[in-house]
Amino acid sequence: MRHRRKGRKLGRNPNHQRALLRNLASALILTERDTEDLRYIELESEPNVKGRIVTTVSKAKEVRPLVEKCVTIAKRSIPAQRAAEEFAPDSPRGSDSWKSWRTSDRWQQWNQAIAPVVSARRRCLQLLGDKKAVSVLFEEIAPRFEERPGGYTRVLKIAKPRLGDAGHQAILEFVGVRDRVRVKSEKPAFDAPEDEAPAAAAPQSEEAPAAEEKKED
Repeated sequence: MRHRRKGRKLGRNPNHQRALLRNLASALILTERDTEDLRYIELESEPNVKGRIVTTVSKAKEVRPLVEKCVTIAKRSIPAQRAAEEFAPDSPRGSDSWKSWRTSDRWQQWNQAIAPVVSARRRCLQLLGDKKAVSVLFEEIAPRFEERPGGYTRVLKIAKPRLGDAGHQAILEFVGVRDRVRVKSEKPAFDAPEDEAPAAAAPQSEEAPAAEEKKED
């Protein structure tokens, strides 16, 4: 029995498990890349759908915590990134103004402000093992989920099994793009038309009480 041993082995040794999860997490993050960006021009294949990969149910459930953890680390570094932008230079790297900034006190302030961001990037690089995926994570994905407290991905099971081994497939994707919005249908109050309004009771005539008195006599 595997008491107190969480996670799935997936038929692999520990090193192969970590490599598999890294590749799946990086593949999901790289689907959000801008294909027109020159930094990713070497990636020849474009994703079919941005922010989505298809894999087995077991792999999707196992890689999901890793993706959530990386997004959380990147999201927490956003305030430090904004604080460092106040001390960043406006001139390009290597210019005379940049060299003067490099020897000024503003560089010391920028260095202290950017330190948490560098630490977060190194941590995500250690988890993912892909520099391009880390860049996409910090520049495009983390700002999108800045106001979201958690739950950045979801797993959707596919009814059709995989050809070949009949494995149960699932979709792992980021939330916020193809969300289902439930709209509660509010039934309007029933207003009877004037034609169908119940007729008012006819007032009793004055002769009716007189007729009743005659019967009593």
